[in-house]
Amino acid sequence: MVTIIGGSGFVGSRLISRLKGKNILNIDKKPSPFYQKITKIGDIRNYDQILIPDGTKSVVLLAAEHRDDVNPQSLYYDVNCEGTKNVLKKMDEMGVKNLIFTSSVAVYGLNKNNPDENHEIDPFNHYGKSKWEAEKIIREWYESDKEQKSVVIIRPTVIFGERNRGNVYNLLKYISDGKFIMVGSGQNKKSMAYVGNVVQFIIQNIEKSKKSYNVYNYSDKPDYNMLDLTKFIENKMKIKTLELKIPYKIGLILGKIFDIMSFILKKKLPISSVRVKKFCATTQFNSSKAHKIFKPPYTIDDGLEKTLHHEFISPKEDDVLFYSE
Repeated sequence: MVTIIGGSGFVGSRLISRLKGKNILNIDKKPSPFYQKITKIGDIRNYDQILIPDGTKSVVLLAAEHRDDVNPQSLYYDVNCEGTKNVLKKMDEMGVKNLIFTSSVAVYGLNKNNPDENHEIDPFNHYGKSKWEAEKIIREWYESDKEQKSVVIIRPTVIFGERNRGNVYNLLKYISDGKFIMVGSGQNKKSMAYVGNVVQFIIQNIEKSKKSYNVYNYSDKPDYNMLDLTKFIENKMKIKTLELKIPYKIGLILGKIFDIMSFILKKKLPISSVRVKKFCATTQFNSSKAHKIFKPPYTIDDGLEKTLHHEFISPKEDDVLFYSE
């Protein structure tokens, strides 16, 4: 049996859809939009709500606080660190030895030179810091009984795909609406990961669990720079965007103005200084370790085309369900 914790969201729902027919339980603080019959409501901040059933062989821990604008910031640590401790404690109680944990490339920070899994850890925000703290907690848990335990930590880059309403979707939408303006030179490269590949990599690690500790970056190749990514989308959608570019420093000032507006209005806005920094940063990651053992079923172009077709080229009127980032 596989227990998925945090499976009501974007990645978790896709994972459950691929595991259909297997013995699965989903634990999430929110109901599942598709798989309510196999979902139990539980918040990992509350130990008593983590109802891992007897017979569970592996736990997939997806639950996380990850948005850029979480307030208060202590929520990152309450969920990502203390919540992880609670899950591991419950696993020990139930005798579950195999864990697959989704961390993040945010642990490396911004503008690093294509870091692999051995690169220096240097998170720039509380999300990345809390994910790194969670990894250290998991390592300590593994070391307590490494002859019996199995840990796979996956550090994906930004994940995109059908029904997601995260940063990649926002970029696609701005381009499709003709409202996109490049901030910065556009030469910065972006690693991305298509959800169908991320989910298949998780499944492979569920099926081939070994008594070991492994960390994998995950991204799909090649890494497009922002100019080439924009051209790819323009060609697929047969549109043309504005050629205007805003210098990075001006974009950052505008982002800080939006920060102030968000604070005054007590409302989350689509633009912020953090998002400007992330957009203009080089976020390129070495995932060769993962690709040595895994052949993704989709290319990055496949993933982009599927997403563009589903969301913009031929959207279904009744397909209103989406997942925010």
